[in-house]
Amino acid sequence: MNRRALLALAAALAVTACGPKPQEPADAPGRVKIRFATDWRAQAEHGGFYQALASGEYARRGLDVEIVQGGPGVNVPQLLASNAVELGMGSNSFIVLNQAAEKTPVKAVAAFFQKDPQVLIAHPDPKLKSIADLKGRPMLLADASVTAFWVWLKARYGFNDSQVRKYNFNSAPFLADKRAVQQGYLTSEPYTIEKEAGLKPRVFLLADEGYPSYATMVMANEKLIKEHPQAVRAFIEASAKGWTDYLNGDASKADALIRKDNPEMTQDLLDQARAKLKSYALVDGGDAKTLGVGAMTDARWAEFFKVASEQGVYPKDLDYKRAYTLEFVGKPAK
Repeated sequence: MNRRALLALAAALAVTACGPKPQEPADAPGRVKIRFATDWRAQAEHGGFYQALASGEYARRGLDVEIVQGGPGVNVPQLLASNAVELGMGSNSFIVLNQAAEKTPVKAVAAFFQKDPQVLIAHPDPKLKSIADLKGRPMLLADASVTAFWVWLKARYGFNDSQVRKYNFNSAPFLADKRAVQQGYLTSEPYTIEKEAGLKPRVFLLADEGYPSYATMVMANEKLIKEHPQAVRAFIEASAKGWTDYLNGDASKADALIRKDNPEMTQDLLDQARAKLKSYALVDGGDAKTLGVGAMTDARWAEFFKVASEQGVYPKDLDYKRAYTLEFVGKPAK
């Protein structure tokens, strides 16, 4: 299954009955309790948070952190709005701006991926040099993607809806049609396609051609921001240190926690994903080079909103700045 395709879809679903129960942030002995809801089952794309947990970075800053796994049907913004968790993961900038459009009391407080790992995957073909060369080819897209990054692709390259084909979360239709293009995630589908089908696909990272979405953002309820700003700041600082250590240090303890939470995860998948996170500078590239891991900027949000609003996704008079705050980012991790 393509997890990224399901994430935006999950944002439209109700919270499952087995989700965390609403309660106020509580103090463990000497620590502030923080439940952090991720956007999918444990994986390398969450590695920095697991690293901060495993290495004690959260505990050293007075936090008692529990990572709550996401998955199909788990609505992270709704969990936040109902105080069922203290912090949650925003998968892409559309999910965050949707909160402003719906006037929910949730804001993004940090962005740990400066690049959204969304990719387009094509068959090997020397004629394909860039995303622009995919014009006219059938595009296997999930419904949620049609109202997300497809909006940018149409605006940028002149693609049109006649190219869209239904993506049913498996690669069989893609493998059967050499002209087909499939959506995917940099750290997942290209590897599994190569491993299982023996095919080394052409992979186009949207972010490397200008797609301005952030990814792996931390979102917080406005009540938590107002009443416990020190806890929000501590979580972001610890997570930034966790990401730096996960990519550049010993990741074995974090990987062990990931595999414990998600027994279906394999070490080879973790290893290749971590290598790609590092080589493509998803975490420490862009503004993070100067502003520190987790950085966001007004300029980047304005750029994203401009594209989305010009394509009719949001009204042009939307107060998009209510979707985020820069109060907690802009300084290197301690």
